[in-house]
Amino acid sequence: MLLPSSVLHGEEIDEASVISHSQYQVMDSEVSVLLHCAAWRGLLESQVQVELSDRFNRRTDPTLECQIEEVWSERVSKEPWLFNGSKFRLHSFCIASAMCNSSFSMSPKHTHCADSPHIPESGCSLDQEGELKHSRQQREKEILCSRDCLFDVAQNNLEKRNRSVTQAETNQAAALSTQASSDESVSQITEESESGPLLTLRLGLTCYKDYLGTNWSCREAELRKLGEAEFSDPLALLAQPLGVGGVLCTSDRQVVLIRRSQRVAEAGGLLDIPGGHPEPKAVFERLGRAVQEEQISVDMMQPRAVVSELYSSVCAEIRDEVNIPLRVLGEPVLMGVALNHISAGRPSAEFYVSCSLTSEEVRELYWKGGAEANESTDIVFLSRKLDRRSPLWSELCPSAKGAVLLYQMVRPDEEGGMRGHNA
Repeated sequence: MLLPSSVLHGEEIDEASVISHSQYQVMDSEVSVLLHCAAWRGLLESQVQVELSDRFNRRTDPTLECQIEEVWSERVSKEPWLFNGSKFRLHSFCIASAMCNSSFSMSPKHTHCADSPHIPESGCSLDQEGELKHSRQQREKEILCSRDCLFDVAQNNLEKRNRSVTQAETNQAAALSTQASSDESVSQITEESESGPLLTLRLGLTCYKDYLGTNWSCREAELRKLGEAEFSDPLALLAQPLGVGGVLCTSDRQVVLIRRSQRVAEAGGLLDIPGGHPEPKAVFERLGRAVQEEQISVDMMQPRAVVSELYSSVCAEIRDEVNIPLRVLGEPVLMGVALNHISAGRPSAEFYVSCSLTSEEVRELYWKGGAEANESTDIVFLSRKLDRRSPLWSELCPSAKGAVLLYQMVRPDEEGGMRGHNA
């Protein structure tokens, strides 16, 4: 039985978060989950850090660079409004426990591309650089759970409580008891992790031009093979810019979607969540420093300022695309990272953001027009319990699908959860 990638990154998962093989099969081949934060019900800004290095940049190839320039010149000639801004490149991530001297690394390079919704099987071994090459287990009643030492503390606590992780049919009383045990273990993990960050994102730099010439290129499959052959990494030659998206929930429990304009570069006419990219240039602007795009380098940036940009950028996108003032938004909660296989597995950090306004109030503000009103043509409100078998699912663009999957897995706003997210 194959484990979805979301279960393979060193996380102890309660039974409500586990996805069975049959459930995973119905996931859309356009998107997959690279990382989820279900064990914590999402991560706040203080629980995330970044490691910045030129080592995490895209690798170069002389022939490829010429092809990228050709693609960009042709694209700009047709769309002169395009701007080649710098972006952060997600190389890999590391999950670490403050309670045990261990860390686990993972790169997106082992994930599948669009031709299959399944994640390849992996063995359990730790190489010299500390990269985790996943473990897998099969439990009774098709329950999947990863058992890595990242959560040894949590696991010991679970064993002390004699908690049995099963998914057999139970009566209502047993189900309530299991949920209470799950909430208790989540709270315990939270208390134990307050002393330091839990997630490290390893970031380099890339740009929009490189993205169009690699991830969005018709030669993407060839570039993967070349990257594997020359650098032992199928993503080495791809831009892999890190995007952000926000599952914005109103006070009357509706998720906000916008219909993308036909003029935007990707997914025109489809439903999406508010989103965009954290901007390296904005990191300098926040510090009151003026810098040209071509002058930006990772050694000029402060890691905490980059994390701040990552979290604040999703709120800025909501403000600009939906026309909602920042003051009515709750603190963003990182649910995880999803991969868009329509654009060669481009990663996007997906957040949960609460809003103190009702859906009707949000609708009125949207139609008044925001700073980026031209990027969408309509606003749609979605039940928080969208079924992937719903006809509406086919209208969602890949980034929205990934965010919805993470929202259903992480449950950041579930009643009795470990955080209060209301604005």
